[in-house]
Amino acid sequence: MIDHLHINIDFSIVDHPEGRVLIFHIPTHPIGNPVKYKGIYWQRQGDSLVAMSEDRLRNIFAESGHDFSANICTSAAIDDLDAGAIEDFRDRWIKKSGNQGLTTLSREQLLADAEAMVDGRITYAALILFGTRKALGKHLAQAEVIFEYRTNDTSGPAQQRKEFRLGFFSFYDELWELINLRNDNQHFQSGLFLLDIPTFSERVVREVVLNAVSHRDYQLGGSVFVRQYPRRLLVESPGGFPVGITEQNILDRQSPRNRRIADIFAKCGLVERSGQGMNLMYELCIQDSKPIPDFTGTDQYQVVLNLNGKVQDPRFLQFLEKVGRETLALFSTSDFLLLDCIHKERKVPEQLHNKLESLVKKGVVERFGR
Repeated sequence: MIDHLHINIDFSIVDHPEGRVLIFHIPTHPIGNPVKYKGIYWQRQGDSLVAMSEDRLRNIFAESGHDFSANICTSAAIDDLDAGAIEDFRDRWIKKSGNQGLTTLSREQLLADAEAMVDGRITYAALILFGTRKALGKHLAQAEVIFEYRTNDTSGPAQQRKEFRLGFFSFYDELWELINLRNDNQHFQSGLFLLDIPTFSERVVREVVLNAVSHRDYQLGGSVFVRQYPRRLLVESPGGFPVGITEQNILDRQSPRNRRIADIFAKCGLVERSGQGMNLMYELCIQDSKPIPDFTGTDQYQVVLNLNGKVQDPRFLQFLEKVGRETLALFSTSDFLLLDCIHKERKVPEQLHNKLESLVKKGVVERFGR
C-alpha cells in the first residue's frame, strides 16, 4: 500500500483472546495532494470507487497554501529539542542580525521569537530543525536525511550509508563533511596559473540540501536521499513541485511548501532570501562550466535533482577568467543562462532575447552580421 499510494501508513497490534489483531492506520490525502492509483484519482461514491470530480480535485489542490511546518505538534515538548542545535541556531542568528540581545534570551523565548514555538507549544518546524533522534522517531520519523556513497548505478548496498534522523541544525555540517571526503579537484591550466575546480561546490551542495529540507512534503512517508557518485550528486525529496511550479518556471516563481522552515533559515543566514537558492545553484554551475541542475525523474510524488560535477569545457573557464569576477558579480541569472546557451550553441529562448544587447554593450558577447 505504501508503494502504491506513497503515503505514510502505520499499524498497531491489539492482543485478543482469539489471536493477534493488526489495525492499519491510513491517513487522509496529504494537504494539497490528491492520491493517484493506477493513473486515476479515486473517490468513494456509496459502495463504489469512481474517478474524482474536477470540483473535488480543485478543492484539494487549493489546500496547498497551508504550511504544515507551522502546525503544532501537540504531543511534543521542549525536552524533545536538542539544546546544542538551538544554540547553533542562536549563534548564527546573532552573527546574521548583529543583535546581541539574543544572547540573553531563554531557549523558549528564542524559539518563540523565531516562531518555532507558538503559545508555548512546539511546531513541526522546531522538530524538523532542532528535534532529538528520539523525538523525531516518535513524532515525525520521515523527517530524516539519508546519505549514500556509490561508485556506480548498480543495485546492491552502498559503499557508505548514514541516516540522519535528528534536527537539521544537528547534522548539516557532518553531511557536507561526508560529501567532501570524496570531493576531488579537477585541474586546468589558464595561462601561467593552474585552476582547481572542486567536483562539488560546497555552496551548491548546501543550497540543494536546504532546498530539499525546506520544500519537501513532510506528510509523505519517504525520506530525503542524498546519493553521491564520483562525478554527480543525486538528491531525492518526497513531494513533487508545489502547485504552480514547474521545471520551466522554477527560477521565476516562488512557492515555499514549508514557509516557517524557510523563514528560520533566512533569519540565521543559511539562505540569503526566500526563492534565491535555485538561482544561485544555476549561476554557480554555469560559472564552473558544469551542466545546469537536471530534474529528470521528478513526478508528483518526488523531486529528483541531479548535479553533474564534471567540468565540461576548460576554455569556457578561461573565458570567464578574462571577463573578470567583478564583472560576473553584476550578472543576473538570466545573463548566465544566456551565456550558457551561446557557449553550447543552443537556440536562445525567447524570454532571454532582451538580455543580448546588454551583454554586447559589456563586451562579453560580440555581434557578427545579424
